[in-house]
Amino acid sequence: MTTYLTIARDAEASIEVKRSRFVCTLRRVEDEAAARALVEGLRREHWDARHHCSAFVLGVPPMCVERSSDDGEPAGTAGAPMLEVLRGRGVSDVAAVVSRWFGGTLLGAGGLARAYAEAVRAALDVAGTLSRTLVREHLVLLEHAAAGRVETELRARGVEVLGATYGSQVELLLAVPPEEEGRLAATLAELTGGTAESAVTGQRWVDSLGP
Repeated sequence: MTTYLTIARDAEASIEVKRSRFVCTLRRVEDEAAARALVEGLRREHWDARHHCSAFVLGVPPMCVERSSDDGEPAGTAGAPMLEVLRGRGVSDVAAVVSRWFGGTLLGAGGLARAYAEAVRAALDVAGTLSRTLVREHLVLLEHAAAGRVETELRARGVEVLGATYGSQVELLLAVPPEEEGRLAATLAELTGGTAESAVTGQRWVDSLGP
C-alpha cells in the first residue's frame, strides 16, 4: 500500500436526538497515546457530559490498529457504530470522540447506534479528506554547469524537488513515488547523457489533496 486517506483537517460536529446532544470531535493522530490523550482531554473539557465514546483507526491499510469504546453505553451501541463509519469512509490516523449529554429520553439500542454513527458522519463531512502517499527520497549529484537546467526540466516533468545543496557538486533531493522510479531513471539518463543517477536515501509519507 503506497497511498491511503486521512482527514484533511480537525473537525467538530453536533447533532441532537430527542433532546440528547451528541458532539463528535475528530482529530488526526499518530498513535494510540495521542488518541487516548484526546479522550482524556475531552473528559476534562466536557466534564458535564455523561459519556465520551470513542473509535480510532491508525496506520497504513490493511495493517491498521482499530479500537473503540462504549464508555458506559450499552455494549455495541456507540464505539462499534462509530468505528464502522470510519472504516466505511476509508480513513486512517483518525480518532473520533463523541461526547453525549443525556436529554431525558431513552433512545434504545438502535437509536443510540444511529445517533453515534450520524455524529461521526457529520464531523467527517466537515473534515474532508486528503491522501497520504509514500515517496522515496532520491539524491542526485550534478555538476554546476548542468544543475540548473536539469532541475528546471525535472520540475517541468512533475518531479518534486525537495531541495538543492551547493558544494563541490550540486545535490538535488527528489521525492518520487515508488512506481515512478523507473521513469525518473530514464529522465535522468536523457537529461544528463547517462552521467547522473539517483540514490535512495530514505522514504516518507506526504500529504496531498484527496477526494
